[in-house]
Amino acid sequence: MNVNVGIGLSIGDPATLHHWARRADAGPLSTLGLLDRLVHHDPEPLVALTVLAGATSRIRVQTEVLLAPLRDTALLAKGAATLDRMTGGRLVLGLGIGGRDDDHRVAGVDIRARGRRLDEQMAVARRLWSGEPYGGGVGPIGPAPARPGGPEVLFGGFRPAALERVARWGDGFLAAAAPSWAGGLFDTVRGFWKEYGRDGELRIVAQVNVAHGPQDVVDDAREQMGAYYAFTGVADRMVAGLLTTPTAIRDAITAFAGLGADEVVLYCHGHDHHQVDRLAGLL
Repeated sequence: MNVNVGIGLSIGDPATLHHWARRADAGPLSTLGLLDRLVHHDPEPLVALTVLAGATSRIRVQTEVLLAPLRDTALLAKGAATLDRMTGGRLVLGLGIGGRDDDHRVAGVDIRARGRRLDEQMAVARRLWSGEPYGGGVGPIGPAPARPGGPEVLFGGFRPAALERVARWGDGFLAAAAPSWAGGLFDTVRGFWKEYGRDGELRIVAQVNVAHGPQDVVDDAREQMGAYYAFTGVADRMVAGLLTTPTAIRDAITAFAGLGADEVVLYCHGHDHHQVDRLAGLL
């Protein structure tokens, strides 16, 4: 398969994530991805990925997606730069705005302004990652990231404003969409990339929800996934799209490769870390 394949980590038990990470680092998988919510039992992504980066040596660590508007801008930029520097550039910072009212209420952020806030955050972060002063008489905030100009930044989303943000501030697009309609999103992002006159290649990363193993593993993944996405009101439909057979998983990877994706992240919602070996075996 002419496409990189990563794995999205289960959020069921943070204490077991080092098992997932070490198994993935020893095989052909390219990336460890981790979701983000505030009002939930999932681990804080930058903290968790820092621990996992220390337990691995080559695999990339990716937020998928980190809800930037919930966080202080300067601390987020500093934390991301620190992790990028300490891992030798292995951080991929996937960012999004989120859609849960409770997350934003707890963070004290107006959910109606989250897109505008993310744009403002990126202007500050890009400036800091380039070594420039914060502004207003405040000097630079380091450390310098390993990658000049900051870690690789991907944006997730579906609406035009989110897709345009990829070209304005990002290095690539993170698509949580089925192959049947992801192609249109890819084309829209490519159009914005060209419109903004961006140099270099647009990076496209697709996300697929999977469960690979005996029936109890599949049942556990469905339960965990349903609980995580219950707030959407369409959790049943999302769970129905969970890929659970080797053929379906391989076909999805092949379809995304045909659409021009650079990487496909297979997101696991169940607790069984042996899924890492089973999924690696499919490659």
